[in-house]
Amino acid sequence: MNENTEFRSGFITVIGRPNVGKSTLINQLVGEKISAVSDKPNTTRNRILGIRTLSNAQLIFLDTPGIHKPKGTLSKAMVNTALGAVQEADVIIMMIEVKEPFGRGDSYIIESLSKQAILVINKIDTIKKNEILPILEGSKEFEGKFKEIIPISAVNADGTQELLDTIIKYLPQGPKYFPDDMITDQPERFIVAEFIREKIFTLTQQEIPYQTAVVIEEFTEMPEKHLIKISAVIYVERTNHKGILIGKKGAMLKEIGSLARADIEKILGTKVFLELWVKVKDKWTDRENLIREFGYGD
Repeated sequence: MNENTEFRSGFITVIGRPNVGKSTLINQLVGEKISAVSDKPNTTRNRILGIRTLSNAQLIFLDTPGIHKPKGTLSKAMVNTALGAVQEADVIIMMIEVKEPFGRGDSYIIESLSKQAILVINKIDTIKKNEILPILEGSKEFEGKFKEIIPISAVNADGTQELLDTIIKYLPQGPKYFPDDMITDQPERFIVAEFIREKIFTLTQQEIPYQTAVVIEEFTEMPEKHLIKISAVIYVERTNHKGILIGKKGAMLKEIGSLARADIEKILGTKVFLELWVKVKDKWTDRENLIREFGYGD
């Protein structure tokens, strides 16, 4: 076989319940931060594509929203996005969390799979090694659903090389779909908005993170100043949420901007002037037109 016929490529959809570590894993496998990460569920709202190109393969990862029982219009759009990404996959990675394996949500996802998957047991850094054995035993309940079972710690990159090698084994032979230096198909505006929203998840509590959307209104490159000027609007559903996000004398909004700017400058490779505003859009998470306008769903 010549080099071209031995090259493998394809789409790998990562699915699972909210907050099992899907975005953290994809950031590790891609080698760059492209997806927002937080310790709160439902951080990811879109299908986010990440690309890893190696000498023998090109892996195209699809990060997806956590599959959960939807309670509103935005939730339904997120779940539909995740289920739709499964249909695009050459390889499916089903992620579970080591401390809460095979719950009702996991079982529902696994039973509904139309093709075999690789089962990834995440967060093994939080338990003792011998505690993984009962989970491996429990996976036998789903015999025929998994090609491989791989324990990992996405945050520490423990087991991720084995996972990468395993994925390549199941990819079909195929061409490079993207240039070698490309790590995502998402526009810079999208990634910037996600990083801002991530900091809102990190710094605020309860329902506020879920009920925020970030829209980039200005993205102006100023090469003579080696600077990009970005203006973004954070939309919330309630006036009191606006007050919380702004904070006393603007302290919360300033911290959100400072933390987000550090990530944005790293991925854009230049200095950034970031300006944030907060506006109220009443009940936007249940208004289909605004959900689409803010970039969520189909």
